[in-house]
Amino acid sequence: MAVRSLWAGRLRVQRLLASTAAWESKGWPLPFSTATQRTAGEDCRSEDPPDELGPSLAERALRVKAIKLEKEVQDLTLRYQRAVADCENIRRRTQRCVEDAKIFGIQSFCKDLVEVADILEKTTECISEESEPENQKLTLEKVFRGLLLLEAKLKSVFAKHGLEKLTPIGDKYDPHQHELICHVPAGVGVQPGTVALVRQDGYKLHGRTIRLARVEVAVESQRRL
Repeated sequence: MAVRSLWAGRLRVQRLLASTAAWESKGWPLPFSTATQRTAGEDCRSEDPPDELGPSLAERALRVKAIKLEKEVQDLTLRYQRAVADCENIRRRTQRCVEDAKIFGIQSFCKDLVEVADILEKTTECISEESEPENQKLTLEKVFRGLLLLEAKLKSVFAKHGLEKLTPIGDKYDPHQHELICHVPAGVGVQPGTVALVRQDGYKLHGRTIRLARVEVAVESQRRL
């Protein structure tokens, strides 16, 4: 058995040597040489499909990042629009407050002047009624004319600053403009529920009532208080 195995191995070696000599005589590279293995490896590597795993992951990461940035831009844009709207509302409210302050800033001053106007009106009425003595006639006339001029000046100042005097006789009673003092019987030609007499004039500043007119309101006789 050992002799046969040895003999068979010897025959395989001889055949291998013979085939090697034939390959070398034809100029072919040996099938098991290092150069052949290197060339075969390079050919295999060159024929392998490109590795697409890296670019695919990078592209996917860029897409995710782009979506995230787009959402952030939308969120920032919405916040910016809200901030602009809030600033515009604040600006309008501030402007309205400034305009109201300009218009109604002298309200208390005008209210004080109203008291002066009442005194002047009462004074002119008294002088015109009591100017009977001959020796005081000229003086009283001068005082009366001066008071009339002063009253006219006050009225012009009131008109300049938007102060308007209320004359509600015959108007329907309005609690927003009139202060009810008492009820009086409705006379001839006077409708119940209307102002029959004004005890103290009211005033408006640029359309806003700053002092109610103190009035007596006409009612039917059975409803008199």
